[in-house]
Amino acid sequence: MSEPKVFLLPDLGEGLTEAELVNWLVAVGDEIRVDQPIAEVETAKSMVEVPSPYAGTVAVLHGEPGQTLDVGKPLISVTPIGAAAGPPKAAAAEPADTADVAAEVYREEEKAGSGNVLIGYGTPGGHGVARRTRPRKSSAGTAVVEPVAPVPAAEKAADDLLLMRTRVPGKLGAVISPLVRRMARDHGVDLGELQGSGASGLIMRRDVEAVIKPPVVERPEAEPVESTPAAPVPTTGDTDTRTGLGITGRTAVRGVRKAVAANMARSRSEIPEATVWVDVDATALVEMRAALKKSDPHHTPGLLAFIARFVTAGLKKFPELNTRIVTTEDTAGGTSQEIVAFDGVNLGFAAQTDRGLMVPSVRNADKLSARELDAEIRRLTAVVRDGKASPAELGSGTFTLNNYGVFGVDGSAAIINHPEVGILGVGRIIDKPWVVNGELAVRKVTELTLTFDHRVCDGGTAGGFLRYVADAIENPGSALADM
Repeated sequence: MSEPKVFLLPDLGEGLTEAELVNWLVAVGDEIRVDQPIAEVETAKSMVEVPSPYAGTVAVLHGEPGQTLDVGKPLISVTPIGAAAGPPKAAAAEPADTADVAAEVYREEEKAGSGNVLIGYGTPGGHGVARRTRPRKSSAGTAVVEPVAPVPAAEKAADDLLLMRTRVPGKLGAVISPLVRRMARDHGVDLGELQGSGASGLIMRRDVEAVIKPPVVERPEAEPVESTPAAPVPTTGDTDTRTGLGITGRTAVRGVRKAVAANMARSRSEIPEATVWVDVDATALVEMRAALKKSDPHHTPGLLAFIARFVTAGLKKFPELNTRIVTTEDTAGGTSQEIVAFDGVNLGFAAQTDRGLMVPSVRNADKLSARELDAEIRRLTAVVRDGKASPAELGSGTFTLNNYGVFGVDGSAAIINHPEVGILGVGRIIDKPWVVNGELAVRKVTELTLTFDHRVCDGGTAGGFLRYVADAIENPGSALADM
């Protein structure tokens, strides 16, 4: 009987290390084909359908909906077409055996320099070439790795020799994976002091994790969930030791909420932010849009699109706010920083969805008209609310526009969307008393709030940008004539 092929959860092309299993699209015993979607998983950025690189009969589903799976761990086992279906040996193996198989496959992929965007996509007949993220060091590997196939003795010896060559005497152990090296560097772990648990002393991810955090008790199997965010888990009899109050539920922080929490915490800890704000008379802009809508009710841009156009023009005049701070290691072992400027503006905008706060970005927004911006904003809003946004649509912004006025509030001390250096907030537009030509009048007033990274510019630049956008809102006809 042919051994089942074990498909490991791939790197979804986003640099992420885990994903939440939302829903299985197949069941044990189903016949599947190459590239058929088998599961829906939620990463920190989007919902993704994972296709199978194998054709055959589903033998084992390695996980339950609601469970968080690590990249490189078994996702599904498939018995090849023509093989007799039956309980696979892999399913009967001890958990340690499964872990060893997964570790061996991950080792093979790292040795080959695998950078698969998503195993199975665009692979007619189940074959494809791995996309590499660094220069080739040896012959190219294929996109699909057979995790249960025995490794020939000659190849094993070559692997051992390669492992020995990765050692730097007195400094590094045998470690090939860039993920493991980065994890060790981020947590200050000296790889030279570790004894690898993998073949030929290979230092695995689990070896580094054992140093940076103590072993944890295995979590009980998660209950299936229909959608995110996760619902609170009711608890009875628990009392909070700090407040003395009863605990009514516990909600796991995962998926989009986990990503948002990590990014916001990083932003606040790394960026020395400052905030400036100004009240703006938006009456002229509201009246101009009303006149346009009267003449062309179906193709008139929204107010946000006009403001977005003013923002992109302002970033051209004050390019310091359309940059990024990059920290690199220098030759002396320290760090150095540089400000990276961009030829163009990818304008992100905050969109509230059922999955949480998302920030898709309009690429090359500075080259679009207000009408084109309006169409793209509407398209991206629909995409993120359907959970279908791509990593490029969610992670390529250079500046963010946040319309929190839709929540009925006037202002906000916004948190910068790391690694950007600025975010402009727009409050609600309401009737307020305003002095016009020495006379008190009722006008349409809003508040603009700019939070910026003080490392890239000073208050003069931030104030100049904010004033430019405010003046454009107050005199939209004149501003648009110059754009």
